[in-house]
Parts: sequence; structure tokens; C-alpha cells
Amino acid sequence: MVEEEKEKGGMEAEKPRIGVYVCHCGINISLTVDVEAVRDFAATLPNVALARDFMYMCSDPGQKLIKKDIEDGKINHVIVASCSPRMHEPTFRKTCVDAGINPYYYEMANIREQCSWTWDDKEANTRKAKDLVASAVARSNLLEALEYPKEVDVTPEALVIGGGITGMSAALDIANAGYKVHLVEKKPSIGGHAAQLNKTFPTLDSATSIVTPRMIDVGAHPNIDLLTYSELEDLGGYLGNFDVKVKRKARYVDEAKCTGCNLCAEACPVKDVASEFDEDLGKRSAAYIPFPYAVPPVYTIDAEHCALIKEGKCGNATLETIREGKERTPCMEVCEPGAIDFEKGDETVELKVGTIIVATGYDIIPPEVQPEFKCEYPNVITGLQFERLSSPSGPTGGKIEINGKEPKSAVFIHCVGSRSKQTGYEYCSRVCCMYLIKQQHILHEKVPDCNIYDLYQDIRTFGKGFEEFYDQVKTEGMSFIRGLAGEIYKTPGRDTVMVRGEDTMLAEPFELEVDLVVLGVGLKPADGIEDVVKITKLAQSEDKFFLEAHPKLRPIDTTTDGIYVVGCCQSPKDIPDSIAQGRAGASASLTYLVKGRGEIEAAIAEIDEDICTGCRQCEEVCPFGTLELDEEKGVMTVNEVICKGCGACAATCPSGAVAMRHYRDSQVYAQVEALTEVLAS
Repeated sequence: MVEEEKEKGGMEAEKPRIGVYVCHCGINISLTVDVEAVRDFAATLPNVALARDFMYMCSDPGQKLIKKDIEDGKINHVIVASCSPRMHEPTFRKTCVDAGINPYYYEMANIREQCSWTWDDKEANTRKAKDLVASAVARSNLLEALEYPKEVDVTPEALVIGGGITGMSAALDIANAGYKVHLVEKKPSIGGHAAQLNKTFPTLDSATSIVTPRMIDVGAHPNIDLLTYSELEDLGGYLGNFDVKVKRKARYVDEAKCTGCNLCAEACPVKDVASEFDEDLGKRSAAYIPFPYAVPPVYTIDAEHCALIKEGKCGNATLETIREGKERTPCMEVCEPGAIDFEKGDETVELKVGTIIVATGYDIIPPEVQPEFKCEYPNVITGLQFERLSSPSGPTGGKIEINGKEPKSAVFIHCVGSRSKQTGYEYCSRVCCMYLIKQQHILHEKVPDCNIYDLYQDIRTFGKGFEEFYDQVKTEGMSFIRGLAGEIYKTPGRDTVMVRGEDTMLAEPFELEVDLVVLGVGLKPADGIEDVVKITKLAQSEDKFFLEAHPKLRPIDTTTDGIYVVGCCQSPKDIPDSIAQGRAGASASLTYLVKGRGEIEAAIAEIDEDICTGCRQCEEVCPFGTLELDEEKGVMTVNEVICKGCGACAATCPSGAVAMRHYRDSQVYAQVEALTEVLAS
């Protein structure tokens, strides 16, 4: 009977026999709602065949109770009065399917969040719970069976956007499972910000020892198509069949020919370009590789600074004389493999993938948002700049020097940019406290006689081993002062700066004259995230990070099936959490890639062609690009695979030609009328 029902898509049309199940939820509901009274009231409502109460309806015994009533033929519609449908609607829909009825014959009345958790008046809560159950019954009487399971084929390839520690982790897991991965990174090398770090907290492992092996594995993996110096250009399609366009920016270097010999960088006459990798503390040539262990180990000609591209001439060579074979630039002269090609422009790569993982990472909050901290002073640096100063691969070879001298005093300032309504970044960035504490330890280790001060609002050491590491650093002689700096100004006639603030524990002002100030800047979504948002149509939270489908139950999912947001593009987090989310994204992708099929939503929009005038107003408001005009018929059509059933089109349609399956006007009106009748009585 169950198999036959599934083959038909559960399209039975029997008279509703409704079963109402009222959950105690331990004491979450029963403490402030008379559950038995709600049960007895439900039994009196139209077409309710039975009403029961149970301690935990979501438990196995609770679900078995529903299944048995369905299998015994007592009911064919189910209502559970318990918690939010976002919590357990999938649970009870599966219960219905397992017992042989259409999952869209299930309805939920939220009497926990909307009743028992709202106030303590048990009598009023019970009345409201009855009202909500009556409303659910009125709707359930009009529910229709929808097609299930509704599936599409899935292309067995994945796209990962972002080549930082998170994106690399996701790509490797999918590739190791035997599936093709296209890894897109906008910079010339993968590695992300993790490659810039010196050591990681709280274990003080070398960041290079963590990141480099992973980078090499990604670069060498036969299942990973590495697209560096590339950006997402366009995205279409749907779960299992995403059509992707990637713009590969011109390196002016043939990746297949380049041997990474560095001769072009040495020959390049433009050598005063600020190094982005070294946070502008070091210099590089216009022909460059970002850092020695970059992957791929291929050089790039920086079009913004290259004399030939920018000014039309380098030495005696121009583009015209190069084409004629008369002249060559200095970099071309020394490149034996002939890898440099100034005619090689941008190109677009088209891909077809089944799933997409967005791991675009973060950038630091610009310290300029707090101008009182004078980040333009050479001895006022960001935490990321400190990482480059202290790193053996940094511009000073790991020597911490300011104005050519080791600092004898330093101040580390927490929460720069973060936790402030004035800057617009009101959230805590999570990692700042720990990376500043780590950097204080590193400075103490490298310059033992340096006097170190820590200015903080609160110290937040939330992770495994973090508090113990903080306790250890406190024994090393640092001075922790509760109270942030108010301003920084130059000391007249000296190379030092003065930090002025207030000690909030003592309620006293202070001034510290120091050689070095390190600003603990927070994290923000990566630059360029707005372009990714426009292309993918993913939602953002108020803080501009990508918005997940549910903060607890679906922390990496999005409202678009098959697209996942992982790592710091979803919210600030440290390296272990970023890796964990990257691997979670890979696991979620593999559930589709391995099966080769993906289930899609059945509760979607439909068009009544007899009424539709083809005005296209619905098309303008659809956030998913679902609707399209059939030019021949002059009516709108719905791409059922893309549609998410948000209802924007139905609300906009002036002729009422758009209806929402499972949320038809008659069903919604029945709910409202049931509540209106109660209020009128």
C-alpha cells in the first residue's frame, strides 16, 4: 500500500479524517498550557477523527503513535500541536510518508513558541492554544496532496568559491571522494589569510606547517581544477544543474610554461609596489609571485603597475614593437621558457556543477573607521601587520622592528572597529582577543625586555584550551588594563606615540608612551562580497555576512538548495571552526553528488493560464529568477525546479493568476476565518 501510494505521488482524495496530537514537550508546554483541555477541544472540531496527547511527540514512541493510527486507517490527515514547524515539520512529514500518506497532509500548530513561551497566564495560553488548533484544523480540511518525492538529476561536479583554509578543506574532501571540484580563488595563489599568519593559537603551531601541505595537496590533486586569479562572473540553473561562468583574469604569464624561476621579478624595473601579502609593509615587483610557497608557483604581471600595460612602454618596448618582434621587455628578455605573453587577455570559463560551496572568507575591518587611533603612524599597526612582521617569511625575516629598532614598549588594543555602533560593526569578531594574546606572547618571546600593555573591554576565550593559554600568558609579565584607548597622538620630538584612555576598573585616566601600538581589528565579510551576492542571490544578515537557513539546525545551508556558505563568510570564526564548516559543506554536497539525485520543493507557485495576462509584474519581484514569459502563449511560466514557494509573485499578481500550492487562498482564508469566529464569540 505504501509503495503504491509513493508511485502515485500520494494523490489520494479521501474525505479528511484528521488526527490531532498535542505535545507536552516535557514541561515546556504543559507547565503553562492545559494540554488535556486542548486535546478535548480538538476532538470536537470538524472531521477530527481522534485527538491524543503525549509527552514528547517528536520521540520515537510519539511518531509510532501517529504511524499506527494511520496504518490502522483511523486518520489520513495529521496535525501536531507542539513547537515551531522550523524545528520538527520535516520530522513529522517523514512520519506521514513512512506510514503511507502524502506529507503535505501534515499541518503543525505552534503552541510552544506562540503560547507557552510567551507569558505565564495558563488560562489565556490554553485559550490561544485552542484557537491555533482550530485554525490548523480548518486549514487541514482543505489541504491537497502534492507530488513527492520530486527530484532532479545532479551533475557529479562541485564548485568551491574561495581558496582559503575553508575552501581548500571542502575541495579536498570532495576530491578525495572521487568527484571533480572546480576551486575558484580571486587572488594569484590559494591559502587565504591563514597563509599570512605566523603562529596559531592556542598551541602556537606554525601556520605555514598547517596551510602549506594543504595547499600542495590541492594544487596536485587530479580531481581539483584550480582556477586562481579568477572570479565568479555569472550563475544560473538550479540544484544539480548550476550553470557557472568564471572570469580568469589575465596574468600575462602562461601557467603551463612558467617555471617560477623569479628572473622576471628581478628584471622588472618596477620594484616599489606595496606587497598585499605583507600588508603593505614590504615591496614587490610588478612581475611577482605573492609569497615563496604560493600555489600555483606561477608569476603574475600586475596590470595596475606594469609600465608596458599602464603607460604603453617598458624600456624600448611597446606593444606594437613586441608584436613586430623588434623589441622585448626586460622580463621577456630573461624568461627562457617564453612564458610572458602580453597579448593574453581575460577569458571566461563555463562550467556545469551540481553543488556550490561559498567560502569567500573575510577581510579585516579597516582601522580608519576609528581615526582617533592614527593608523597612519608607522608605529601603529594592525594585528595582521604584526603577523607579517613576526613571521620568518615576512619583510623583516621575523624581526620585530619599528623605525629600524626593536620596540621597548608596546600596547595592544582590543575591539578596534568591532562591538561599536559608531563604526557600524556591532558584532564580536571572536578571534581578536586570542590573536592579540598570542601576539603578546610572541613579542615577549622575541623581545624579552619589552614592556607590554593590553587594553581590553572584555577578554573572550571561548574555545578549547583558550582560557589555559590566556592564563599562561598572564604569567609572562604583561599588564592587562580594563579600558580601551580614547586616542593616540604623536609624542613631540620623539619616535614614540602616546596612548590615552581610562582604566574602567579604577575609574582613572591613564597615558602610556610606547614604541609600538597593535590594533586588534575585527573581521568583516571579504571585499567584493556584494558582487557575489548579486550573482548568487544569496541573503545577507544585518552584519553583511551570508545568512544561513537556520542558525542551529541548518548552519551552512542557504535558501537555495545545493548552495552552502562556510567559514568566515558566514560569520567570524577561528581556523578549526572554519575547517570544520568547510568539511561540513563538502559532506552536504556529497549527499547530492553520491546519490546523483536531489529532492526539490513541491509547495511552489503555479500559473492559471486562463487568467494570466502576461504583465510580468511577478517576474520583477521574484528573487530566484523563477518566472519567465512564454512569448507564444503570452502567459507566465514557472521553473518548478528553481521556485522556492516564497509567495512574492502571488502577492504581486494583479489578476490573481498565481497561486501557491499548499498555501492557496482558500486554505489561508479558512485559517483566518476560524480565528475570527473564535474572537467574535
